[in-house]
Amino acid sequence: MKNGHKQTPILYIKRGCPWCREATSFFSQHGVNVDIRDVNESKSDMNRMVEISGQSLTPTFEFGEFVVADFSVDEFLDELEQVPEIKKTLGFGEEEDWQ
Repeated sequence: MKNGHKQTPILYIKRGCPWCREATSFFSQHGVNVDIRDVNESKSDMNRMVEISGQSLTPTFEFGEFVVADFSVDEFLDELEQVPEIKKTLGFGEEEDWQ
């Protein structure tokens, strides 16, 4: 983001979480590369997720200052609409209908 540096968004998940599977599938379908971190496998990832989001539920998405905690895909898209520059950076384009 700064100086053209493009970081990879982080998706914090828990294995077996249906919302996490939905989120992972959604990002894959839209060609958005995410760094998937299972918080049950890593105490440091769990600590980081709680630090940035104030809670321990998944999925939680982190991209710089843009954090969406404990979301469904619809909730994520609602949050994304509020930050068009992040939406563009992530490569979601201008499509109005995601379904």
